Amino acid sequence: MRTTLFVNVIIPLPVEGVFTYRVPFEWNDKVEVGKRVIVQFGRKKLYTALIEEVIETPPKQQAKYILDIIDEVPVVNDLQLKLWKWISEYYMCTIGETMNVALPSGLKLASETKIYLNTEVNFDKSILNEREFALLNSLKTYGSLTINEAIKITEQQKIIPLLNTLVEKGFIQTEELIKERFQPKTVTIIEITKKYNSEENLKSLFDKLEKKAPKQLALLMAYLQLSKFFSENPLPVEKTELLKTASSTNAALNALIKKEVFTEDTVVVDRLKPFEKDKYSRLPKLSDEQETAFSEIKKYFAENKPVLLHGVTSSGKTELYIRLINETIAAGKQVLYLLPEIALTTQMVNRVKRHFGDMMGVYHSKYNENERVELWSKVKNHNNDENIKLVLGARSAMFLPYNNLGLIIVDEEHDTSYKQYDPAPRYNARDTAIYMAMLHKADVLLGSATPSIESYYNTQINKFGLVELKNRYGGVKPPNIEVVDLKKAHKNRSIKSVFSQELINEIQKTLDNGYQVILFQNRRGFSLHIHCQTCGWIPYCLHCDVSLVYHKKDNKMRCHYCGYGVPVPDRCPECGNTAIIMKGYGTEKVEEDIKQIFPDVPTLRMDLDSTRQKMAHQKIIQSFESGKTKILIGTQMVTKGFDFGKVMLVAILNADNLLSYPDFRAFERGYQMMVQIAGRAGRRDVEGKVIIQTYNPSHNIINMVKNNDYHGFYDAIISERQEYFYPPFVKIISISVRHSNQMVTDNAAKELTIMLKKVFANRVLGPEYPNVSKIRNFYIKNIIIKLEKTIPLSKSKQAIFDAVGRMQKLSGFTGVRVIIDVDPM
Repeated sequence: MRTTLFVNVIIPLPVEGVFTYRVPFEWNDKVEVGKRVIVQFGRKKLYTALIEEVIETPPKQQAKYILDIIDEVPVVNDLQLKLWKWISEYYMCTIGETMNVALPSGLKLASETKIYLNTEVNFDKSILNEREFALLNSLKTYGSLTINEAIKITEQQKIIPLLNTLVEKGFIQTEELIKERFQPKTVTIIEITKKYNSEENLKSLFDKLEKKAPKQLALLMAYLQLSKFFSENPLPVEKTELLKTASSTNAALNALIKKEVFTEDTVVVDRLKPFEKDKYSRLPKLSDEQETAFSEIKKYFAENKPVLLHGVTSSGKTELYIRLINETIAAGKQVLYLLPEIALTTQMVNRVKRHFGDMMGVYHSKYNENERVELWSKVKNHNNDENIKLVLGARSAMFLPYNNLGLIIVDEEHDTSYKQYDPAPRYNARDTAIYMAMLHKADVLLGSATPSIESYYNTQINKFGLVELKNRYGGVKPPNIEVVDLKKAHKNRSIKSVFSQELINEIQKTLDNGYQVILFQNRRGFSLHIHCQTCGWIPYCLHCDVSLVYHKKDNKMRCHYCGYGVPVPDRCPECGNTAIIMKGYGTEKVEEDIKQIFPDVPTLRMDLDSTRQKMAHQKIIQSFESGKTKILIGTQMVTKGFDFGKVMLVAILNADNLLSYPDFRAFERGYQMMVQIAGRAGRRDVEGKVIIQTYNPSHNIINMVKNNDYHGFYDAIISERQEYFYPPFVKIISISVRHSNQMVTDNAAKELTIMLKKVFANRVLGPEYPNVSKIRNFYIKNIIIKLEKTIPLSKSKQAIFDAVGRMQKLSGFTGVRVIIDVDPM
């Protein structure tokens, strides 16, 4: 008797739960958890789904058949599925949304609409317009077309209405097809035929080509050189390299192939160039303090505790990481090394590859989808000696198919870049890493010079182990921090643009001594806004509730939320006056002004605008690291743990911007950012200097930064958090209600708040408009729920889901979007 099997599959859509499909009998032996299958979902759409479970129990409703099995072996393992489930439950999203983020796009097959001509219907040009006729005529010629091909033929971007008309008239039919996104990289290889392996035949060929075909002879000579033909192990030669070396053409090569001198073959090659290990590299020598720290870390690991490594800037945390990575790999296990920013990943790659070479892989969003699929495969096949043992990456590197993970390092653990904001799942990679380590029975190490309040609190309640490095490596002195009062500077007229005279003098002195400068301004763009001096007009985004920021490079005012941009007007659109001035300054303005003050000094800017291209981070870092660039201007990108040996001056141009944001974490973030940027100054043999420009020099946080007083800072913040019920003493869940109609948003948020208060009482705050109350044409109202740690979280989350579901079913609220964020940052 044949067994009828069913599979529960995850579909990469924001829909609840898994879906059951029937397995054709002939595929019973092929279905397996973790394999991708093609299923029809809805009336026509085809999706790449992932098998979550194989069962024999039929569903209550009739199940559709799976249409195809894509994989020979599973692409996702059991531990990954367990992680996905935990993320979707903890961060209150669907497992389909988690799958959508976790799988690289190259492993998700795209559903593509194909258009076919209905051969049973004749079409008459007289009843068709020009575009319709062109499309049908092309279908008659080619048989089928894709949507993009149809757009090119008709020269009409909005093609769907035209297609719908032709479907209704019966002229065409459409069908959803699945298209594989990942394409292996191939190259054409040229090899000499066996006939010419003999010296006699090769000499005869030389004589013939020399007299009649000099271009072919040049190709043959180039081949012999590139292939190292006369060595013991000749190499295959790439076609493009051969043609380039010989300065030849395809015609000459094809002639030699026709004469059976050469053969050509297409082979699959690896996109990922292996990193070379420095043959002179040795494991870093640890100081006495580092040796003690290393022993303490290992002691906590033996107790199965996560460890927080609190080391002042330049204390040598990376050396400890390298030692731990080496031990883990030697034990036959994998290592995940998480970094918050792609820019920081770039520099760390250069440091770590010296020790681990081709055992290391890098994974982040600047790599294309094909490169990411290839790294996925190398991590999955970890037991093969040629594959990846160590992965450096941003938060998405957590989702790779590790099967023998021994260590997770979360560097700069305090950084907000570890939190995903959009789309769901809105997970925090630091917190997820702790659960992931538990799944893999791996060790986890969190490192920071300025630990998050939550992580440090966990050490105080004995949940985490705490290891501290209190001194800079090699006895390097901490930088001398000087605070400049901007009020006095303006009063004394000792300020030029945004630079106090003290800062200009220090920049000159630093440059004269052959050292480098970092200038920190946490706002990109040229000026923060433009306004009319006569009537006060300020340009706002049409789609968001924010003023536009001026960008001089393209002479446009842009929205930093949705990207909307418009040219700068010659005169005020409200009153017609030409008295339009710029207020505030961003990194672009700082760059222009510093070039006017120091015109002959090589200067670069590192912010979101200057690093959009794939290798932009790397080029900027390499230029600064090599000493070609003397002044680096940047946003928070430049605060993230970089190690530049010749930076002796760092300036924070306006510290007040970091401390005045209306958020309970503003002081924590401001302190962390200032300490981190200050830590870039004074490496190795010379004491550095930090200048903090502020209108409030007596601010407590600035004094704590000046005195490098993390413990005083922690004590002050933790007492405030306890008094006003903020994390780590409570769990926060943020609920954002959004709709394109402001009244609908208001009413939906009000109704949802009433429902939530019936369950959570005064733990519910709001609803309130956020600072930016409209983004991309959606009005926003926020509700905050504070939950004591003693309240069961799973029951609370279910109550929230139930309330949201009831609200959305009420009349007029069906189109309301609700975004839930657990542990918002």
